[in-house]
Amino acid sequence: MSSAIVLNTKFENVGSLALPESYEEIHSHNLYLYVKSYQAALRSNTARTKGKGDVRGGGKKPWAQKGRGGARAGSRRSPVWVGGGSAFGPKMAKNYDQKVNKKQKRLALEFALNEKAVNNALYVVDSIEIESGKTKDAAAIIKTLGARDALIVKEIIDEQTMLAFRNLQNCYLVEANELNAYLATAFYTVVIEKSVLESITKEG
Repeated sequence: MSSAIVLNTKFENVGSLALPESYEEIHSHNLYLYVKSYQAALRSNTARTKGKGDVRGGGKKPWAQKGRGGARAGSRRSPVWVGGGSAFGPKMAKNYDQKVNKKQKRLALEFALNEKAVNNALYVVDSIEIESGKTKDAAAIIKTLGARDALIVKEIIDEQTMLAFRNLQNCYLVEANELNAYLATAFYTVVIEKSVLESITKEG
């Protein structure tokens, strides 16, 4: 059974908190589907080419229909002409969204958290709060953990804690409702408040 590392107020290791046994039975494909859907939703869908009705020129028939021995031509905007419109180019009409249902989203997050626990990279603390609002105090926490980078998850973000973490390039601070499987996977370490983790395991 995988366990999260419990930290005290000084962010020192004081024990462990077991995750539900069911987390170990979740298939990794749930995470794959969620990450694929998440990244697809980030696509901007701005690719567009001009069709023959969009390019400049072409109001006049280039030459007579018959008599010159060449192929017929009705417009200089034809796709077969240099400078003509594109025949089958993208039109910003493609929808990249990929549906993932609620159950798969939850399973993906549970799998991601379990993977962090297996790799000793999931830390639980009663409260993550930096009253000073100083970046050096936030950086000291990450240094204490020896983490390369970290996702910090709070129930509700207070202003001072936000000020402390916002300038750290190797940290990302989110509230409980923003946590998802993609973020949990993207960072080497996850530091989460106990109340948030308990609400996740309770839902599962």
